[in-house]
Amino acid sequence: MYAPARPSFRSRIGGYVALTKPRIIELLLVTTVPTMVVAQRGLPSLWVTGEISNLSRPSSGHWYFSLKDAGAQLRCAMFRQRNMLARFKPQDGMHVLARGRVSLYEPRGDYQFIVEHIEEAGEGALRRQFEVLKAKLAAAGLFAEERKRPLPALPRRIGVITSPTGAAIRDILHILRRRFPLVPVRIYPVPVQGANAAEHIAAAIALASRRRDCDVLILARGGGSLEDLWSFNEEIVARAMAECAIPIVTGIGHEVDFTIADFVADVRAPTPSGAAELVVPDSSDWLRQLQLVQRRIASCMQRRILATRERFAWVQRRLHQLHPGVQLRQQTQRTDELEARLRRAITQRLAQLHADLHGHTAHLQRHSPAMRLSVLRGRTQTAHVQLGAAIRQRLEQAESRMNVAARTLHAVSPLATLQRGYAIVTDTPGRVITHTEQASMGTVIEARLAKGRVGARIEWTRDGENS
Repeated sequence: MYAPARPSFRSRIGGYVALTKPRIIELLLVTTVPTMVVAQRGLPSLWVTGEISNLSRPSSGHWYFSLKDAGAQLRCAMFRQRNMLARFKPQDGMHVLARGRVSLYEPRGDYQFIVEHIEEAGEGALRRQFEVLKAKLAAAGLFAEERKRPLPALPRRIGVITSPTGAAIRDILHILRRRFPLVPVRIYPVPVQGANAAEHIAAAIALASRRRDCDVLILARGGGSLEDLWSFNEEIVARAMAECAIPIVTGIGHEVDFTIADFVADVRAPTPSGAAELVVPDSSDWLRQLQLVQRRIASCMQRRILATRERFAWVQRRLHQLHPGVQLRQQTQRTDELEARLRRAITQRLAQLHADLHGHTAHLQRHSPAMRLSVLRGRTQTAHVQLGAAIRQRLEQAESRMNVAARTLHAVSPLATLQRGYAIVTDTPGRVITHTEQASMGTVIEARLAKGRVGARIEWTRDGENS
């Protein structure tokens, strides 16, 4: 889990032999080029740890950067064939552990460290392990919001899982005593860092879940580095929290510190003190609420008493109104009023019926059959006179039109033409002859005169319209 602690510069010759930084710096700065070339060939692979700075990734795929600490800086290069095997992407400020060899970059006359292997050192490795476990537990659903449980408004007992000698337990007890001292606290003492700390924490969570004598649990620890808080990043602790039947509030480290336990917890507080403030209400707020409720109850009781008095007075008046003597007097008065209303209604109804009778009589008179027959008889006589006049007028108009038509017809009639001495000539088949070409010499013709017909034979013809 932890990378072996190594000095800033080490050489592997048989085993790990410490080579101090001042000696390496002196070697790199004062050795002449030919001597350094020899030293380059004779130096074995070195392990170097430091912080990455001035990282560059050109299009060639190589990595160029510097490793530095508080007292030294070393130029480094990691070629593409090697950096493709790296398990992470380096960033400026990342603390790494690199293995490689010293080389000379002749164009610039600089010495550089050719990195063959690189890995995160110290907290960087822990961060990678943290992210891997976080992704695994998130995929398993341990961080899902739907599994988060609400905290009780006022727990009957609070369980605290933390170190009994740390500052966190003192802060928690101080906050709980200040905010709500009536709630009892049960402490589950566990180590919060070091070997087997995660197992003890998981066992305490499981014990509290089995006993169920607490309504809420606080899992707390004071601030520290990532290594100090690592017990709360173990999978065994996360699984125990997920299986716990009691809501858990975490208050681990400071506000910027996040652990796996914070993601699994039902509620995360930024600090142990913040966790204590979340699990209990403020007693002063409760006292203010109780005083407000007391005032409300007193006000409600006063209003209720006043309403009861008013209702009692109303019931008294109601009983007086429902007394038999009062009821008899009211019913007698009511009977008199109904009798008067009945008389008025009968009088109004009779007057209405008389008015309706007169109206119907007048309507029947207006629609009597005798009157209707008299009117129709007068209309019939008028229509008979008008019909005779119309017939005579129509006959006169027809006779006039007929005379005009007869004169017109007589004027255009062939008979009138025959009367003036003309004749209609036809051949034997009866066709009218209107031209000399229709008749040849010797043809028998028939002439129709105004009175009678005559037959003849053509002796001669002469062409021409007026010949």
